[in-house]
Amino acid sequence: MKAVFFETHGEIDVLRYGSVPDPVPAGGQVVVRVRACALNYLDIWVRRGWPGLKLEMPHWCGADVAGEIAAVGPGVSGWAVGQRVVVDPGMNRFDDEFTRRGAASVSPGYCVLGEHVRGGAAEYVAVPAANLAAMPAALDFTAAAAPLLVGLTAWRMLIHRAGLKPSETVLVVGAGGGVNSMAIQVAKLAGATVWVVTDGAEKSAKAAQLGADQVIDRSQTDWVREVLKTTGKRGVDVVVDNVGRATLAGSMQAVARGGRIVIVGNTSGPKAEIDIRFIFGKQISLIGSTMGNHQDFLTVTDLLWKGKLRPVIDRAFPLAEGIEAYRRMEAGGHFGKMILQP
Repeated sequence: MKAVFFETHGEIDVLRYGSVPDPVPAGGQVVVRVRACALNYLDIWVRRGWPGLKLEMPHWCGADVAGEIAAVGPGVSGWAVGQRVVVDPGMNRFDDEFTRRGAASVSPGYCVLGEHVRGGAAEYVAVPAANLAAMPAALDFTAAAAPLLVGLTAWRMLIHRAGLKPSETVLVVGAGGGVNSMAIQVAKLAGATVWVVTDGAEKSAKAAQLGADQVIDRSQTDWVREVLKTTGKRGVDVVVDNVGRATLAGSMQAVARGGRIVIVGNTSGPKAEIDIRFIFGKQISLIGSTMGNHQDFLTVTDLLWKGKLRPVIDRAFPLAEGIEAYRRMEAGGHFGKMILQP
């Protein structure tokens, strides 16, 4: 089969498009024919690598998969060849205290499709049957794949970890990425008032279309001052900051006393210098979050199938043009998800 893969860690020049081994379903697995696979910034970090990350090479990323079952492995029941499915990208290698209390993504045995194991940036992928969810017959594969990882991530981050309540205020720092565009929708669905910091008139208009109540174009004004001015110097209850080094200090100024900052990523870099006085002086909570459990995935997909959350798609590429899709994502000019179509 064909895939967009790499054989050594590095920058985008290590990516290749070509033939790789076909997957074979192990016990409890199915093989899915990939019809659409969404890209995530996570793919860039995996390709670059980090200390302790050990992958079977060649490796290919791709966490968000929609397609059709092509083969069923031993011990699988309830699924048949030809069924249209989406794949929960979070997998647990073993049961422990975390999985038993419903906190699957906290477990050290938690792994992500395309990160720790070969993913969906290929024509076929082998996944546990337990990770499948049926998709509606009328739904387009591209629309089904786009919001999976980001919807799951935004849901756990805001609903479970931040404990977002109706009438609270949320600031989303940056709107172009998949998690943040979904975070705007989840926050609105929860009854919150949403501020968004974005860059440029086009992204500002798209953020408003997603439901943002206040949009701040950081190319035109100091976003921290604008938040404090708009809120009467109070700040916001919850800040979603997945940018990291470039924005965390500003987020700590913009959050209200007793507020929460939730973090699921670090697109500007993993190491940030912070003024600890803000943490204890304002009694701020810094909250980390990653992915979610399978019930969260089923909740999010149900909301997607019902149209209460909607996919945000920047552009779809043929799999053969996958390297160009990664290049566009890495440049950061997109709004929403980029999709590969084998």
